Amino acid sequence: MRLSEQHEMMRDTVRRFARERLWPNSGKWDRERHFPRAELAELAQMGLNAVAVPEQWGGAGMDCTATAIAFEEVSAGDAALGTVLSVNNLVSGILNGYGSEAQKEKYLRPLAAGRMIGAFCLTEPQVGSDAGAIATRAERRGEHWVLNGTKQFITSGKNADVAVVFAVSDKNAGKKGISAFVLPTSSKGWRVARVEDKAGQHASDTAQIALEDCTVAADSLLEREGLGYRIALANLESGRINIAAQATGIARAALEAALAYAKERRSMGKTLIGHQAVNFRLADMATQVEAARQLYLHAAALRDAGEPCLKEASMAKLFASEMAEKVCSDAIQIHGGYGYVADFPVERLWRAVRVCKIYEGASDIQRLVIGRALERG
Repeated sequence: MRLSEQHEMMRDTVRRFARERLWPNSGKWDRERHFPRAELAELAQMGLNAVAVPEQWGGAGMDCTATAIAFEEVSAGDAALGTVLSVNNLVSGILNGYGSEAQKEKYLRPLAAGRMIGAFCLTEPQVGSDAGAIATRAERRGEHWVLNGTKQFITSGKNADVAVVFAVSDKNAGKKGISAFVLPTSSKGWRVARVEDKAGQHASDTAQIALEDCTVAADSLLEREGLGYRIALANLESGRINIAAQATGIARAALEAALAYAKERRSMGKTLIGHQAVNFRLADMATQVEAARQLYLHAAALRDAGEPCLKEASMAKLFASEMAEKVCSDAIQIHGGYGYVADFPVERLWRAVRVCKIYEGASDIQRLVIGRALERG
């Protein structure tokens, strides 16, 4: 797929920023578990906190394709920042689609401008892929809603300023009893119960959030009661496309590191790339990265055209995440023993990319979606 001139310009701008500002610091941020707030604010000034949000609300006014391209480039520079950015765009997209004018003014505009960081609170300790089984409760008490429950694996849970929270407001209505709320994390009853110690992406905090009689105003409800499950499902396609793009970016960074090393390291009288075994491995890696890119761009183009693309988004996410783990592993293999130590970036990339096979729907969920689409014909 050939990119438009506008998409190419955005790609080149973000790639330059990622190479100059993110990649040189990524290893340090990971070791120190540093949240790169300043760089995130700069990305927001480039419109990347709300790529597909209209300029009226401070977004870039672009499309799904532009969003995915941005995620590939940012994630190639720093995977953790790519994850934070992905959630910010998810929250800003929900506010743009379902928020009231007052909610947009209060939360969307500062989120798009980088003055706020967003969190998306759906997953619970016993509920991952089955979003309809959440247990968090929302009870209306006069002019307030009171939320009680626990949310798990919440990206930016410690650092976020605003959160979209899903809770059951009518326990007798099944999935139609789930509602979505937007609230400041300074709300009474919001507590960061734990920050997870993860294998990778240490610059992005992942937290467990306890909602303990968390009291918010009645106008915190998004659009209307009972719409929460629909809001959650509405973002499946774009979320999976964006993670496919993120995985592609991480894999590309590993490929570039392995290629540079193979051109410099000498063995048995010639550079590593001069050995057919290494040369062929790099050829396979490059082919897989390009195939993943074309899959996510195709899915994004369908979404931008208003066509159904759940199958294509799942294909892109499945292939890209599975591919990326292998490419990062192959990059370690090319580095030999040096690939397994922290002096070189490929072990960090390998750790960072593994979660791409889990979040936004694990690989088996993607296979389930694709298989059902094939069954329906």
